[in-house]
Amino acid sequence: MKRRVLYRYLNILKEDPTESNEMEENTLYGYAGRILYVDLTTGKTYTEPLNEDYAKKYIGGIGLGMRLWLDNSKPGVDPFSPENPLVLTTGPTSGTIWPTGGNGHVFVAKSPQTFGISESKSHGSFGAELKRAGYDAVIFKGKAEKPVYVWIDDDSVQILDASHLWGKSPQETEDIIKEELGDFYVRVAAIGPAGEKLVRIACIINEKSRAAGRTGLGAVMGSKNLKAIAVRGTRDVGVAKPDEFLEFVKEFHERMKGPATKKYRTLGTPENVLVHNALHCMPTRNYNNAHFEGAEKVSGELLNERYVAKIIGCSSCAMRCEHVCVVREGPYKGAMARVEYEPLWAMGPYCGVDRLDAIIKGSEICNYYGIDSISAGVIVGFAMDCYENGILTQKEMDGIEAKFGNHEALVKLLEKIGKREGIGDILAEGVKIAAEKIGKGAEKLAQHIKGVEVTGYDIRCLKTAALGFAVSFRGADHNRHGAYALDIKGKYNRLTYEKGRAKAVKDLEDIYTIIDSLIICKFSRGTYYKEIEDLAKVYSLVTGIETTPDEMRRKGERINNLARVINVREGLGRKDDTLPYKVMNYPVPDEGPSKGAYVKQEELNLMLDDYYEVRGWTRDGVPTPEKLKELGMEDMIPIVEAKIKKA
Repeated sequence: MKRRVLYRYLNILKEDPTESNEMEENTLYGYAGRILYVDLTTGKTYTEPLNEDYAKKYIGGIGLGMRLWLDNSKPGVDPFSPENPLVLTTGPTSGTIWPTGGNGHVFVAKSPQTFGISESKSHGSFGAELKRAGYDAVIFKGKAEKPVYVWIDDDSVQILDASHLWGKSPQETEDIIKEELGDFYVRVAAIGPAGEKLVRIACIINEKSRAAGRTGLGAVMGSKNLKAIAVRGTRDVGVAKPDEFLEFVKEFHERMKGPATKKYRTLGTPENVLVHNALHCMPTRNYNNAHFEGAEKVSGELLNERYVAKIIGCSSCAMRCEHVCVVREGPYKGAMARVEYEPLWAMGPYCGVDRLDAIIKGSEICNYYGIDSISAGVIVGFAMDCYENGILTQKEMDGIEAKFGNHEALVKLLEKIGKREGIGDILAEGVKIAAEKIGKGAEKLAQHIKGVEVTGYDIRCLKTAALGFAVSFRGADHNRHGAYALDIKGKYNRLTYEKGRAKAVKDLEDIYTIIDSLIICKFSRGTYYKEIEDLAKVYSLVTGIETTPDEMRRKGERINNLARVINVREGLGRKDDTLPYKVMNYPVPDEGPSKGAYVKQEELNLMLDDYYEVRGWTRDGVPTPEKLKELGMEDMIPIVEAKIKKA
């Protein structure tokens, strides 16, 4: 197939050879030392040296990505404006052989769901390839006049015509691009039809099944007419202390074969279905229940017995956790998709559906259109609740009998969301905006935080997790804190909240931002036996920047404060650190260990006061100038001072 070139620009780090040589001498270990800028409006591309101070302060990944977004954006920018930059970053371990860390990448932008800062991570091989091409980050600015894809081949950066790819799935797009470029090993990240149509839950998919899934960054990519990013890299990625690093790699390979990762290597995350159901902490039928009577039919055990065809792993991963499932018979015969707990829960128990074949088909549909399968399932559950409460009629639902448990309705509604067709056009806005458009009390049925749909933990009866969810800078998200583990494992009484617990949430958040800035897979977190000490050692061995555990924890705290400062700049605050309506107004009705649980307003107030105090923020949730100075973030003080004066 003939390649269609719109623009071509050869980058050799500016045009001054002396500057290029100087940069090569000064490049930090673990970093490529370059930031690539792609202006989709003009077709111009150029590189700038990585700011070493940023590398040391914000590590890489989400930390570096958010800092670069802040530097390249204006306050109040609309998420779909050409002025909303889309930042793609790697981490210090990307491109190395560090187990689970050599393969990740992150997208950062203002979210069309939260209207605040958002990040979305993915693994596979794409991140490793980008790092080997010689970039720590790529910043996409502006908007192309017509559909394009960007082809990064080491120093050569081309912007190519993607008109023939518009309307195609990420999987089809990847195959066509590889054929055009004549290289099967090119790595591709692409959006599907949903991203093109600005579906607010659109994601960015690499290697056909790996998704930078949450917060709608696929729609931001679509708003720029950017269909895909293709990468090939041939550079080596050096580490500061290769011998010690290799020994640590060997040690972690052994750790990842042990009990800490058994769950992911065997049943995978779907193991959570029966665990959460037994505790009555699995949101069911749009938070109408916390226990699903059909859990055995959608369990990880049954999934592995009947549907898992193979288990594969990412580049540099010693675990292998990707459970690829195939439907071999019935109405959904031939459907194939990777299945994790969250999408399984969202399209299963949350919609009252007890058929794994329909859930696998639903996951396949989400992959095809390029939509976040967690949010998609929650949106369908919301629509079913609206239907059963008479808020949406069968006519308004395009003739679909959208009752809980109707697997055919699930599949049809997912298709409509992906296409923005009929009722799907409204549902594609996400539950928050869709409920506002529907009216008639639909807002009470829309279970979200900051506009992002809830995940598979009933936070009415997981009070530590409830705080983590409320303050998460990217909305409803278990992956910004992991506080659910403290409740589920019994460290705290999960049905109550008492002052002082916020310290545990804050510490977990700081560790999670470190993990996501190094871009290490969270599934491996249990193998870091000394936790922060191990993370600091990895960073030191890779970069050569000797870092103590206290200094590493400080980096995590700094990154969380960075995210909060950005959200404060964009108008978010205490009013947004809240919980879904049903969590605070509809006690768990099921007979069992969680009966009657919910979060009262007084409890939420206690949680937030406790958390802001631990963080060193004001009662309105604004980082203080003193806290920012303590963290070496003086340049951000004017942002918070302006907000504090208005309060």
